[in-house]
Amino acid sequence: MKQSQMLIPTLRDAPADAEVISHQLMVRAGYIRKLASGVYSFLPLGLRVLQKIERIIREEMIAEGAQELLLPVVMPAELWQETKRWDYYGKELLRFKDRHNRDFCIGPTHEEAITDLVRKNVSSYKELPLNLFQIQTKFRDEIRPRFGLMRGREFIMKDGYSFDTDEAAAKRTYEKMYGAYNRIFRRCGLEFRPVAAMTGAIGGSLSHEFQVLAGSGEDPVLVSDTGEYAANVEKAALAPVSDIQKVEQVSGRYEKVKTPGQKTVAEVSKFLDVTEKQVLKIVLFETEAGPMGALLRGDHDLVEAKLQQVSAAQRLELATGATIEKTLQSVPGFTGPVGLKIPLYADFAVAEMKDFITGANENDHHLQGVNLGDFQIKGFYDLRRAQAGDPCPEGGHYQEFRGIEVGQVFFLGTKYSEAMGATYKDDSGNDKVMVMGCYGIGVSRTAAAAIEQNHDDNGIIWPYPIAPYQFHLLSLNIKDEAVLNASQQLYDQLNERGLEVLWDDRDENPGVKFKDSDLVGIPYRIVVGAKGLKDGQVEVKARKTGEMNKVPIEEAIDYLEGLHQI
Repeated sequence: MKQSQMLIPTLRDAPADAEVISHQLMVRAGYIRKLASGVYSFLPLGLRVLQKIERIIREEMIAEGAQELLLPVVMPAELWQETKRWDYYGKELLRFKDRHNRDFCIGPTHEEAITDLVRKNVSSYKELPLNLFQIQTKFRDEIRPRFGLMRGREFIMKDGYSFDTDEAAAKRTYEKMYGAYNRIFRRCGLEFRPVAAMTGAIGGSLSHEFQVLAGSGEDPVLVSDTGEYAANVEKAALAPVSDIQKVEQVSGRYEKVKTPGQKTVAEVSKFLDVTEKQVLKIVLFETEAGPMGALLRGDHDLVEAKLQQVSAAQRLELATGATIEKTLQSVPGFTGPVGLKIPLYADFAVAEMKDFITGANENDHHLQGVNLGDFQIKGFYDLRRAQAGDPCPEGGHYQEFRGIEVGQVFFLGTKYSEAMGATYKDDSGNDKVMVMGCYGIGVSRTAAAAIEQNHDDNGIIWPYPIAPYQFHLLSLNIKDEAVLNASQQLYDQLNERGLEVLWDDRDENPGVKFKDSDLVGIPYRIVVGAKGLKDGQVEVKARKTGEMNKVPIEEAIDYLEGLHQI
């Protein structure tokens, strides 16, 4: 393609709202343009990158026997009501009414739609297993879209769903998809790590995320320093810090103290001249069954997904001030477990706490000298966020890295098939519930993650397999007839060999062309100039390493084809 005929509007400066490097560079290099908050148009270069990623995905999915289809982006509320996610998914689900006042949503994911399709069209064990996928636009109404394609509202996603006859078969499919995902991201030229993950709103009992490692990643990834275990911070397991069965249940030694205006752990610990480890904090939630609370050491942070898993709550929302005052007869900022008649789940670390400080359920007061025998708990659980240095249950201690989640695989079990009646008849004619898996890849997010991992001060450095073009041909002084003729010959020969080339045939000075070339990030740059042609040479430079070679023009095509094979 000739650059003079292509829409590549490069910018010298990044837009003011671009916080991360991938957002800055994709806008500056002419890959995307913002249409609305969290919604972007893909320009020709950006679309080519997406198509490269999609092709790799399709090849690996099809190689594992998956079939591609396309589901509607709009879904009726009735399907989501069958699984109860219409009420529980949250405000990220964009709901609307049609002209007939019927409720619909824009799909953020498609478990309901695919399960409905399969239950209506598959009825026998002879038709299973079935593995279906699509590549489609999704929409999640993020409360604060940011970081460009990293956390937009509209995005392109590959989502796949498998249906098997039993759990053993479904887990074999899960392992196949796990392997396929490793191959996909490896073929994309990315450095990544699969990590154990929570299942979240999707559901199921087993999940792995695929994290592209990058210093700018928003997701902490914890890896054991002695083994292969790796997990995100939500999933990273923590062992009990003491023998739970021998926890001393001392009671009745506490006293009430005034703490005027001191509501946070930091404020209370400073006011009473203690460490945050000596403060017990309570995090209160509203659920479908009523209020409940999580208890943690003051210096620890709750992972809501862990609490949701141990409590089996379908809906988990932070308790409002009205709930705390009217339902719990307490005071926001001064709530404590003593006297509360709600389910309380304590983190493992709480088992070692003695004579601690907590809220008195009275304005401007706390209790000090509180012990575990002073209130009732459901039990001790792994509830907190693991940190670097914490012991890993599988041996060693955790190390922390930063990652960008680009894909996730879920073993769903029968969560959706049972709720929606997706059954089949076995070889004896008995009705059985299908066992499902779910497999997602953020296509547009993968493109952004690739830039976060591969860039320098001058611009993007695309991994070769997903670059919009493989070669960038720069003609210095296009008005020079020798330069034009040599460039045209190289351009034609590259295309004849099936090599992808973007020809910068613009009438611009060399400095502009070099800067734009570095910014756009195509793997190899070929420079044709009058000075080099006098010596019968062209210049070839690798964007990633900066290595530059002068190649005789008659050998250039074979040389470039050799680079393509590396």
